[in-house]
Amino acid sequence: MRQRKTVPTERNIRTNFAFYPPQGDGGAWRATAESLERALREAFPEPAVEYRISGIHSVPVLDFEIEPAPGVWIDGTASMPRPDYAYITLTDVTAGEAAVFARWLRDSFVPAPHLVWFASSLAVANGEQDPWPLPAEGGEEEIAAELRRHLDSVETP
Repeated sequence: MRQRKTVPTERNIRTNFAFYPPQGDGGAWRATAESLERALREAFPEPAVEYRISGIHSVPVLDFEIEPAPGVWIDGTASMPRPDYAYITLTDVTAGEAAVFARWLRDSFVPAPHLVWFASSLAVANGEQDPWPLPAEGGEEEIAAELRRHLDSVETP
């Protein structure tokens, strides 16, 4: 009897990913929630967007839902209340799903590709406080690989 060869499958860990300007340069994106809303409306078909005041920090935030690929929905929240502060968080996404958004963010929204850093709630829960730089080059596959490498570096057994 022949043994069936198994191919290892990559785990699709779901977590929250947050994207930031580089540390020490919170205004590097030169963005507002309104400019992000406009960019989302131009880039993605029929995004759902809603403004609210954060219950945690009492600052205005933009909640959004987009479909970056057919059948893939991403929920996010962005806060850019001051010229020197910005973040965008994606909720309950895989590295592959986050990579689609991250590439768009890097290539179409921020003024230069080296200005996007990221962290994950999994990393923060395991003590990692410092964001990682998003690759300044490469496509979604390369970005997803870096996001997975980040998750693997902090994953606990």
